[in-house]
Amino acid sequence: MTVNVLLFASYADKLGTGSLSLDLEPGATVRDLLARVRELAGADRLPHEPLVAVNDRYAKSTQVIASGDEVAIIPPVAGG
Repeated sequence: MTVNVLLFASYADKLGTGSLSLDLEPGATVRDLLARVRELAGADRLPHEPLVAVNDRYAKSTQVIASGDEVAIIPPVAGG
């Protein structure tokens, strides 16, 4: 199954793109997706458990992802 991954700010900078298309096994979870992303060059900046949203809703690492889902990996945000 194919899943679209959105990357923002420092994550996009480190991975050199704002979006990825990943092929995952059916029944894959957010944790599985993060493991695949961590295999990519530059992904060493990703924290152990980054904030993730699936289809615009925050998701736990155990959430199952479906084909065509949009997954956003959200970096920490600071304001002032």
